Amino acid sequence: MKVLFVLHDPPYGTERTYNGIRWARTLLDEEENEVKVFLFGDAVVSVMADQRTPNGYYNVGSMIRTLIDRGAEVGSCGTCLDARGIDESRAAKGPHRSSMKELSGWTAWADKVINV
Repeated sequence: MKVLFVLHDPPYGTERTYNGIRWARTLLDEEENEVKVFLFGDAVVSVMADQRTPNGYYNVGSMIRTLIDRGAEVGSCGTCLDARGIDESRAAKGPHRSSMKELSGWTAWADKVINV
């Protein structure tokens, strides 16, 4: 199954993005599943490099790297990155700058779209 997750909320302060990433990661446990994640709005802050969270607290940046290592593709809305002053020097390696055009293609690709 091909699944697209569209995440909107910031990485911390709410658990929607955290839970969306967990859900995507769980789908990747099944080899036949393919996952793409698109970050909109405040969710693009999730790709900031060098996130430092307290011991025992989840780190969304690390979770996204794990998704990518397991074969997921992660794109961040370029307009949303620009609005928050996040350029390539401040973004972690792995997730890429994306666009509405790519999101449209991913939506057509997906069997299911999950909007979190």
